[in-house]
Amino acid sequence: MKLAAICLQLDVGNSGAKWRLLIDGQVIARGKYVSGDEASRQLLLNCTVQLEQIWISSVAGPAAQSELAALLLAQWGVEPWVARTGARTGSLVNSYHDPTRMGIDRWLAMLAGRQREAGRICVVDAGSALTIDIVGESGQHEGGYIIPGPVLMERALLLDTDRVRFDEEVGYALSPGLSTAEAVRHGIALAQVGAVALAIDCGGGQAMQLLFCGGGGEALMQLLDRGGSYVPDLVFEGLGVMAACSG
Repeated sequence: MKLAAICLQLDVGNSGAKWRLLIDGQVIARGKYVSGDEASRQLLLNCTVQLEQIWISSVAGPAAQSELAALLLAQWGVEPWVARTGARTGSLVNSYHDPTRMGIDRWLAMLAGRQREAGRICVVDAGSALTIDIVGESGQHEGGYIIPGPVLMERALLLDTDRVRFDEEVGYALSPGLSTAEAVRHGIALAQVGAVALAIDCGGGQAMQLLFCGGGGEALMQLLDRGGSYVPDLVFEGLGVMAACSG
C-alpha cells in the first residue's frame, strides 16, 4: 500500500490514542485523543479538512476500536486500514503459535526496528506496560517480556499495602530511597531498569542494538546507560513498513 499525500496515523492504546498527520510524507501535526474528552476530540477532527488514508495500530478492545473507526469514517468518509499481526511480515517472523495473540504495537515496533537496524535488535517499549522483544539478525522473533509499567507497579503497591503512602512528588532514580516516596519511585526504577538489563544479559548470542520507544523510553534508556536510540515514533514507522509490505 503506497502512502497517500494526506495520511492520518493512529497508535491506539487502552487509555487513549496518539496520532500524527502526514502530508507528502512529512509530519505536520500530532496530538492525543481520549474518548470522552471533547478538547482532544476536536483537535483530532479538525487536524485537516481533506484526508486520503487512515492507518490504525490498536490494542484497544473491540468496542473502543469500533467507536473510533466510526468517528473517523463519519468525519472524513475514509475507511480506516487497521494493521493486524501476522505470522510473517517481510523478513520479520513471529514466534507465537497463534500470531494474532501478539500485540500489534509490539509487532510494528519490531518491524520499524528491522528497517532501522540490519543486525540483531532489542526493542523496549516503555508505556503502560514495559515490553522487551528480541529479534535475530535473520528476522526471527526470539521472544519477549511483558511487565507492568511504572504507573501500574505503583498502583498495585498502593492498593495492597496500608502503610505505603506519600504526598510528595519525586522522580525515578536508582539510588536507595531516603523517604517512602523515594523508596517507591526508586524501587520501581530499579525494577524497570533491572528487567531490561537482565533481559539483555539473558539474551545471549550476538550483541543487540537497543531501540527504545514509549512515553518512558527516553528516561529508561538514560537510567539503563547501555547506549541505544530513543525513537518515539517507532510504532508509527512500523505502520508504514507494514503498509508497504501489504502491496
